Amino acid sequence: MTQFPLHTPETAPEDARGTLSAVQEKMGFLPNFYAKLATAPAALEAYMTVSDIFGRTSLTPGEQQTVLLTTAVENKCEFCVAAHSGGARQAGVAQDVVDAIRNRSEVPDSRLRALSEFTQTVVRERGEVGDEGVQRFLDAGFTQQNVLEVVLGVSLKTLSNYANHIVETPLNKELASFEWKAA
Repeated sequence: MTQFPLHTPETAPEDARGTLSAVQEKMGFLPNFYAKLATAPAALEAYMTVSDIFGRTSLTPGEQQTVLLTTAVENKCEFCVAAHSGGARQAGVAQDVVDAIRNRSEVPDSRLRALSEFTQTVVRERGEVGDEGVQRFLDAGFTQQNVLEVVLGVSLKTLSNYANHIVETPLNKELASFEWKAA
């Protein structure tokens, strides 16, 4: 396969350098996903912009991470599953919920189960969830706004999941404790 560079703030294209520096400063390390995506500064900017917007949705941080982790599992993105396993825990998602999503088993929290199941359906059916799927999600206490916010989160993760598959992003040592292998 074609080798995509693992950029640093010093080696990245000029338009991506500031972003990589900011990510490294904020996180304390540079996740390899950002280092690879910097090859296309516009793609990195798109990811950062959509990520910021998704962070401002009405979903709680734990719910946002549930959407992102579920999407990554569905798309078999090993890098993103590791990253969002850590992110979910930081956002207060219980370990048994994280484990259930990673293992594709029943999520023990009923609200997060409904969110994860709706997200799975959005990914698997490419948005063709039907009235019944939407109604089940609404019946679980979510809103029409949340329906579209899930689509936003799936869109965000699809960008990163597909990019990671193509560029073969290696897992950072900082994420090694969250390693996950696709079946």
